[in-house]
Amino acid sequence: MNLDNNRKDRRVVGIVAIVGVIFLAGAAAAVAFWPQSISENATVLTHTIKRGKLIVSVTEQGTLESSNNTEIKCKIRGFSTVTYVVPTGTIVEEGQELVRLDTKVIEEQFSLTKTNTFIAEATLAESQANVEKAKIAIEAYEKGRYLSQLQQLEKELAAHQRNLRTARKMQDRSQDLFRKGYVTELEVEGNAFSVTQAELELKVKETEISVLENFTRRMQLETLRGNITASESKLAADQAGLAMEEKRRDRAAQELDDCVIRAEKSGLVIYPSAASWKTTPDITEGATVRKDQVLLLMPDLTQMQVKLGIHESVIDRVQPGLTAVVTLPDRELQAAVSDVATVTRPAGWWTGNVVKYDTVIELPNDPGLKPGMSAEIEVVLAVHENVLLLPVAAVVETEEGRFCWIATETLPEKRSLKLGDSNDIFIEVLSGIDEGDQVILNPTALIDEAAEDALTSLEQNQSADNQVTEDNSASANSTSQNAKKAGTSSEATK
Repeated sequence: MNLDNNRKDRRVVGIVAIVGVIFLAGAAAAVAFWPQSISENATVLTHTIKRGKLIVSVTEQGTLESSNNTEIKCKIRGFSTVTYVVPTGTIVEEGQELVRLDTKVIEEQFSLTKTNTFIAEATLAESQANVEKAKIAIEAYEKGRYLSQLQQLEKELAAHQRNLRTARKMQDRSQDLFRKGYVTELEVEGNAFSVTQAELELKVKETEISVLENFTRRMQLETLRGNITASESKLAADQAGLAMEEKRRDRAAQELDDCVIRAEKSGLVIYPSAASWKTTPDITEGATVRKDQVLLLMPDLTQMQVKLGIHESVIDRVQPGLTAVVTLPDRELQAAVSDVATVTRPAGWWTGNVVKYDTVIELPNDPGLKPGMSAEIEVVLAVHENVLLLPVAAVVETEEGRFCWIATETLPEKRSLKLGDSNDIFIEVLSGIDEGDQVILNPTALIDEAAEDALTSLEQNQSADNQVTEDNSASANSTSQNAKKAGTSSEATK
């Protein structure tokens, strides 16, 4: 029995050895069969062409936010310091205190405006009294001072008229006595002089009365009317000043009340998103805030969205209504593109000079969604059903076109391709290969011809770039020489 077993074991070993020799011989023949096409010591990987669904999409990262936020803003003019703010994520009730601002400056302003208001009220009262005084002054002049002056002048005029009559009687009497020889000629002349003096004094009084009635009275009335106009203008200015001071006082009182901000409704309160380069939020205790700055947000959790940036290379394919798959840490949602920006985001060193367009993904109403949750969004650009799928790694692009290599029983066969849409893994093949073909993956690393084609294409591109650079340099040199010639010609002309 032992001998039979030993014989059987020897026969098995011999058969295995013969099979091994045959396998090694076949492998050596296969290696020798493609000595000029496949690189030595290379492992050939192939892929079988099949039909299937090609999904073309773009994937970006984003953060959930509400499309309908109630903004809580600072209503205090200038800059204010935050002394208290409710923590972000707090569920608050209507009327609950959210933010408290420093009131020291506002209290000083309120006290000053109250004082200025009292001063303006006193000034206004004085101006009102001056207007009434100016109105009374006209009547007082016409019925008082003017009549008194006129009566005094008329009284004096009557006295001068009486004096004139008396002087004339004395003159006539002295002339009669002079003719009878009772008085001398000197006395007659003295009486004549008295008459002349009385006449002059009478004329002076008549002139004074005429000046009073025709000039002095009119001048005084115009002056008094001007005083009324000036007083009324001063009154209007003081009224406006009082209104302004009252407005300042009321505004300071309102701002003093606005230093304590309360919730207008119940709900979730969050901080606004700060700039990416900031290490602290814009709203915190001790922070300085300005007028109309958004301090807090109260989002509507039933209207959530994601805003992400789509690269400029594919933004033309993104349209409202496209399907978007939103992947959250605990769930996956089917959503849609609702809006695509027509203007790019500002690009700079902080964005790596990457140009992106804001795209809004509207989310369905799903319980548990909160602002700030991170999400991965896949926007489906196109879906192609039942198309030939070719791996991207199997395609070599040259100046002559795009090619792949098919594994055959002999040498690899080069195929010219007509391609359609693609994603990061597969390309739609319109013509050039058939279903079931075995394409070689990464042909540039395995097939010398593919490597040479790729290298030739690269050299041609570099040569074209160099030619463009040389043409630009030659054009610049030509322009410089022409400018020098023009300058020389100008100097010669001079």
